[in-house]
Amino acid sequence: MGKPQNEGLTLGYRFFWRFQYVLLHIYGPAQLPDHLDPRQQLKRQRAAKVARAKAAREAVSRPATP
Repeated sequence: MGKPQNEGLTLGYRFFWRFQYVLLHIYGPAQLPDHLDPRQQLKRQRAAKVARAKAAREAVSRPATP
């Protein structure tokens, strides 16, 4: 089974995330360490959100054990 294209995220979230990322790429700070870089922070937040969505999908797809 392939990876879902939207990773469980809504169209609005994906659009706004990409918009923010592009704006930070163009107008954001030049170079910062990874822990201070706003683009890296966006990536970390998105990865956490994807992990929560995946866990929710797996919890729904698992049959209840009596």
